[in-house]
Amino acid sequence: MRFMDEVITAADASSSTQSTSSPIPASISPSNIPLLSAFLAFALAQVLKLFTTWYKEKRWDSKRMIDSGGMPSSHSATVTALAVAIALQEGTGGSTFAIAVVLACVVMYDASGVRLHAGRQAELLNQIVCEFPPEHPLSSARPLRDSLGHTPLQVIAGAVLGCIAAYLMKNSN
Repeated sequence: MRFMDEVITAADASSSTQSTSSPIPASISPSNIPLLSAFLAFALAQVLKLFTTWYKEKRWDSKRMIDSGGMPSSHSATVTALAVAIALQEGTGGSTFAIAVVLACVVMYDASGVRLHAGRQAELLNQIVCEFPPEHPLSSARPLRDSLGHTPLQVIAGAVLGCIAAYLMKNSN
């Protein structure tokens, strides 16, 4: 019986180590520049969408801060900031940088390809549904979201914003 009293379970071991460690997980600590750069780039891109929408449409639309699509691409800004911050912190020779670059390429390609075309198709489908007579079963269908993807210019603008955010975060430390 004495042997059983001395056995430490995995849960006991992790709780004893957690009590001595920092309450902030290492992944979001102030020293994780790549993660913070990505968050900063995302936030800046979403806020900038307010101003680009106002410039284009002459109206303030706070909903743009939570929507996808628009200028600049927050997806592109986020993944570019991540890749650039990793490059600035660890160099370009490691596997972490390689993963970040591949992720950035996939996200930016998807934003300006598949998602852009899906948004354009939704736009056309919404127009078709609007032309249905009122008695048609789909005439009262809720419109599809058509602001899904990005033009190449929006993707490039997001990527430039991501580079700037990573550079600013690296130099702020």
